[in-house]
Amino acid sequence: MVGRGYSIFDTAIGRCGIIWSGTGVVAVQLPEAREIDTRRRIFAVHPEAREQRPSDNAELAIDGIVSLLQGNDPDFSEVSLDAGGVPGFNRRVYEFACSIPRGETRTYHEVAKTLGASGAAHSVAQAIARNPYMLIVPCHRLLEADNYADRLSPYGGVISKRRLLALEGAHPVASKTLFEVLLPVAPPRPST
Repeated sequence: MVGRGYSIFDTAIGRCGIIWSGTGVVAVQLPEAREIDTRRRIFAVHPEAREQRPSDNAELAIDGIVSLLQGNDPDFSEVSLDAGGVPGFNRRVYEFACSIPRGETRTYHEVAKTLGASGAAHSVAQAIARNPYMLIVPCHRLLEADNYADRLSPYGGVISKRRLLALEGAHPVASKTLFEVLLPVAPPRPST
């Protein structure tokens, strides 16, 4: 195979996409509301990719993703990833994410501290926001400080971390309400 290929495949949550190279999986795209939107997202990020039959490695990843989205616990350890364009710190974050057991979560701060970069929680959050290997690298297991589980990375489509964690049996805190978001910035009330 020359260049990059992609394929669209069925899962329990809709039609996902996978992009690969001769080195390994380049990215996984979770479904958008419509398949055409999933395809548009792939084309926007990987315009050089051509639709084709999945490579053996991509097929292994697809089988695992389908299984995970059915509530099973697949093993992605044999799936090769193409990390050529991924910064070193992000790779370390992704390796850590892969070590988190199914149904468990860690905060960005915990990950930063474990990686020896205790002040880098924001950098961990940025790495997770850029995770191209959705589900293969379970970034949904990494949460904000208060275990809030909202939207995934740009590859996440319309599914939320909360929904993925629910498939694994984890119970993160619900999303922040408008009240919780505004409270920290609301002016103090005058005392009476």
